[in-house]
Amino acid sequence: MQDHQIRRVKLNQPHPARITPSWYGDSVGHYEGDTLVVDTIGVKVPEVAVLDMYGSPYSEALHVVERYRMIPYEDAKSAQERNVREAGAVATEQAATIDESYRGKGLQVQFTVEDKNVFTKAWSAGATYRRAASWVENVCAENTHEYYSPTDTPVPKADKPDF
Repeated sequence: MQDHQIRRVKLNQPHPARITPSWYGDSVGHYEGDTLVVDTIGVKVPEVAVLDMYGSPYSEALHVVERYRMIPYEDAKSAQERNVREAGAVATEQAATIDESYRGKGLQVQFTVEDKNVFTKAWSAGATYRRAASWVENVCAENTHEYYSPTDTPVPKADKPDF
C-alpha cells in the first residue's frame, strides 16, 4: 500500500555464513505449529540508525525475532480496543480502515529485539491487525498532497530551465 518495498523471508534455511548488510537484513523463517517465526540479522546501519519512532538506536549486532500467528476475532478486537484505551484513537486512517463487519481471524505479531551494543537486555512488543475494508495507495514521490494535513505542498519551480 505504501513505498512499494519488498522484504524476502527464506523459509527453512539457515542464515548464510557471510551476510552483506542490507536495509531489511537477512531474514529466515520456519513454522512452529501455527506460528511463523522469522529471524533477522545483518541489517545495514546508516549514519543515523533509529529502530523505531522513539529514536532508539541500533548497531550491526541487531537481532530481531518475529512470531506471526492468526488469532480469533474476539482476541483481535479486544487487542484493538485495548490499544485505543491505552494509546488513544488514531488521528487519521492513514492507509486502511478496519472492516467492522468481518468476524474472521486477526493477525498478531510478537517481536523481540536484541542488540548487545545498544541495549542492556532484550525487549519485546507486539501488534495485532484486523482485516481492512479498503486500502489507500500512497505514492509520496508523485503526490503533492501532504500526508497529515489537508493541504498541498507547492511544487518547486525554476525561473529558467536548467537544461
